[in-house]
Amino acid sequence: MSEPLLRVTDLTAGYNGVQAIRNLSFEVGPGEVVALLGPNGAGKTTSLLAMVGLLPLISGEVHALGERVDTRRPHQLARRGVMLVPDDRGIFFGLSVGEHFRLARRKADPVRQEQVLERFPALRRLTARKVGLLSGGEQQMLTIAKAILARPKVLMIDEMSLGLAPKIVQEMLPSIRDLAKEEGIGLVLVEQHIELALSVADRGLILNHGEVVLDGAAPDLLARREQVEAAYFGVEDRVEVDAEVLPS
Repeated sequence: MSEPLLRVTDLTAGYNGVQAIRNLSFEVGPGEVVALLGPNGAGKTTSLLAMVGLLPLISGEVHALGERVDTRRPHQLARRGVMLVPDDRGIFFGLSVGEHFRLARRKADPVRQEQVLERFPALRRLTARKVGLLSGGEQQMLTIAKAILARPKVLMIDEMSLGLAPKIVQEMLPSIRDLAKEEGIGLVLVEQHIELALSVADRGLILNHGEVVLDGAAPDLLARREQVEAAYFGVEDRVEVDAEVLPS
């Protein structure tokens, strides 16, 4: 079995000493898609910020690409191939799509740019357009395309569906999942929409009040709809979902 690209062990993090996420543990292997799910305030974004070194840990460890994440040097993690797509998209409305592509590339790589445009063909006709004139779905495509241009080894996407119509998300998620499988990228999806995320994920973790309350293989979680909804809206005890105990 391949070594995990990302290993999170008993991660506890927060703000000004107040814990927002507690004892989070999971791994992501090459080509694996893991969904972190939960309502607003569950600790999903806090988890991502801690995993990429943008938020100091209170306790626990994060290892990415075989090395411990250093919160003093988050930029070095990005250079090694661990990319975070933030929920605010991190784009500049006054620049064009093509200018964003040039900023995202470390060096000229026309082959890679063509691969990205094949995956997101809607961007091809928009290269000269200012980002502020794009639709929300087009802006989100650009944000993810920028990250893919850098050939990530681990890709974390925070609330991709935020502000988008479900139809757009349904079109984008399978493409991103296929990319992860084809290129061996470890993909972490943070989402509020349970079914959309689990439909493309290998594994899911549901957070509530800063703790994992449900954890299991994505198909098993989809088969336990009532249990998943109970976890999402609040339960006290963590539940491990095991395929062996599912009814036949």
